[in-house]
Amino acid sequence: MARTTFNELLEAGVHFGHLKRKWNPNMAPYIFMERNGIHIIDLYKTTAKLEEAAAAAKQIAKSGKKILFVATKKQAKDIVAKYISKVNMPYVTERWPGGMLTNFSTIRKAVRKMTTIDKMMTTKTYLNLSKRERLQVQRERAKLEKQLGSISDLNRLPSAIFVVDILKEHIAVAEAKKLNIPTFAMVDTNSDPTKVDFPIPANDDASKSIELIVRVMSEAVEEGLVERKLEKDKKQEHREKKAPAVKVAISETEKGNEVKVDVEVEITKPLSEKAPEAPKEEVKETPKAKKIVAKVAKKTEKE
Repeated sequence: MARTTFNELLEAGVHFGHLKRKWNPNMAPYIFMERNGIHIIDLYKTTAKLEEAAAAAKQIAKSGKKILFVATKKQAKDIVAKYISKVNMPYVTERWPGGMLTNFSTIRKAVRKMTTIDKMMTTKTYLNLSKRERLQVQRERAKLEKQLGSISDLNRLPSAIFVVDILKEHIAVAEAKKLNIPTFAMVDTNSDPTKVDFPIPANDDASKSIELIVRVMSEAVEEGLVERKLEKDKKQEHREKKAPAVKVAISETEKGNEVKVDVEVEITKPLSEKAPEAPKEEVKETPKAKKIVAKVAKKTEKE
């Protein structure tokens, strides 16, 4: 499981909070002390909450579901795009489009529009447009790519979202809460941790702090995806070992009122001790053929 050490958190400045006068009382359990008018976050609690969030994210990724990462802050944009694009998860680093979750069907229409423009640009229709019209199409395509390019593969609502700053991304948090979508978030001393399901007390302004938390979460997601792939491979191997490959070829010839049937059975793998699954049959869809195949299957099981 993806983890980090106390020293790494300390070096990244995760413990630095906001001024005392800007604090949110709900963050009191995560505050260690006050120094020079600034609250210091308890890194032991940050470590525990980060491990809890990473474990949950790993399970979501292992189940084949998507986590949407949201970070429109200047210092977080490039970091999220760098780490999350590696694990093929959707992310939003530009302005949050209002209603992206609660009005998801409209967002999907905009994504489909982008696909339609791509197809049109490969046809003669696009070449027949004037220079000005082509420029307008290109600008529209670039605008859609900038806003929605990172979520083009998101065909349904995400199973969870990860937010870097819940004050800045309050609309995204509100939409997720309305739809009962689990929320992971970095919460600073001026934030309300009760608004999210998996709060990670940390400095959400410093780029080093953001990079460390996002890296740990992306590693957890990657571990979940790797385990999912390994499980799929094991199941596939088990199926191949268990089921014998049986080929049945049937040919029918008619001479007058008589019907002659030739049956050829080929077993390419040895039968297992346990009862095998029903053999795959390559036969004509005739009643006679079905009866013959059933008899052949019974004989092979007895042998």
